Amino acid sequence: MNFTEYQNLASSTAIYPKKYETIYPALGLCGEAGEVAEKVKKSIRDGLDYHEEKQFKEALTKELGDVLWYISALASDLDISLNDVAEGNIEKLSSRKKRNMIGGSGDDR
Repeated sequence: MNFTEYQNLASSTAIYPKKYETIYPALGLCGEAGEVAEKVKKSIRDGLDYHEEKQFKEALTKELGDVLWYISALASDLDISLNDVAEGNIEKLSSRKKRNMIGGSGDDR
């Protein structure tokens, strides 16, 4: 599956009031990203080797799927292609890497 296929399929499951488009998926994205962070935090607390723990990976895979869904919904609400998001991000990171600027504060270097 590619990003276009995913975005089209995910859009068919986006059920929220039109008047809340953009804001609804933006808030959902924050919540789901928080759930990813919570799972990682708890794995540290519990002393899990989360690179090896199968149950952790399965749970995190589901949470990352939720993050992806909200990114897709937000992009769709703004008429942005996930392919364009992915390609633009790789171009930006590749440029930073070539210029030895891959680390930093996240500005538009």
